[in-house]
Amino acid sequence: MKKISYLIATAIMLNVSPVVASSVGTTATATNKTTEANSNIRMDDAVVTDAMSQFKSLSRVDRKAKLKEVKSLMKEYKANKTSASPSNDKVLLAILAILLPPLAVYLHEGTTNTTFWISVLLTLLFWIPGVIFALITVL
Repeated sequence: MKKISYLIATAIMLNVSPVVASSVGTTATATNKTTEANSNIRMDDAVVTDAMSQFKSLSRVDRKAKLKEVKSLMKEYKANKTSASPSNDKVLLAILAILLPPLAVYLHEGTTNTTFWISVLLTLLFWIPGVIFALITVL
């Protein structure tokens, strides 16, 4: 867990560096170029070790602030992940409703509710009623 926090902190440090540069007084175009460069950086071993050394060289107060920022970003990520919307691609769901009816219903509903279990039951009993039910549910 500690390594994950450090890796996330390093990613934040890479993305925060343009903000620090803009507060010093650079132009907006330089900041935009830096932001574009940071978005194109691949997370290879050299970049991670460099970012880790930068993170470790921070003072204790700065490290705590960065880790607090990481924790808040992780909470946001988890909240967004749990409130993700189900799939709306009707063509894909129609194809899946024919091939794998319960999967199509699950992707459409976004959770395993009674509609999903009815689809599983109908598919296990006879495949055609499961397909019909899934198509009605999805479309």
